[in-house]
Amino acid sequence: MTEDTTTPLPRLIIVSGQPGSGKTTLAHRVAREIGCPAVIRDEIKEGMVHAHGPGFQPAESDPLTMRTYPLFFECLQLLLAAGVAVVAEAAFQHRLWHTGLGPLMDLGELRIVRCHTQEHTMMARRRIRMSSEPTRAAHADAATLTPEPEWTPLHLDRPTLDVDTTDGYRPGLEAITAFCQA
Repeated sequence: MTEDTTTPLPRLIIVSGQPGSGKTTLAHRVAREIGCPAVIRDEIKEGMVHAHGPGFQPAESDPLTMRTYPLFFECLQLLLAAGVAVVAEAAFQHRLWHTGLGPLMDLGELRIVRCHTQEHTMMARRRIRMSSEPTRAAHADAATLTPEPEWTPLHLDRPTLDVDTTDGYRPGLEAITAFCQA
């Protein structure tokens, strides 16, 4: 009888949603619960802006944003290739992100968590974080103060869980982490 010595693929948990949908908070919570790193696209850009120094002016598709996208996927690829499970968080709108995720599908077992909330809650969260989080100066947040009618959630042929973050989590955190680990 031969023993199966194949190493299982690490889990890649994608947490997505519109700005203000609660995805960053949930991504950090899930990563803590299951014991793996969280790679947050906005935090990578914030680190670039910090290294850039004063005077950076954010804009949609500014040079640092454009450098952030490939770096985000390179970080994920490096971790997955090393056998590390990871939570990846970004505003994964399907048309913008599915091509970057394609090469990662052979490196990790993908689970998608899509965050959503009521529009007025999302807009309120966006305004609050603009005024209370200094690191948000790295982002062109003023452009996100209106609803995005063209938003298309990430949809791939992988297990997907929709989470309402309006007041806590529905389903609850225990069910979310169970889905991520299944």
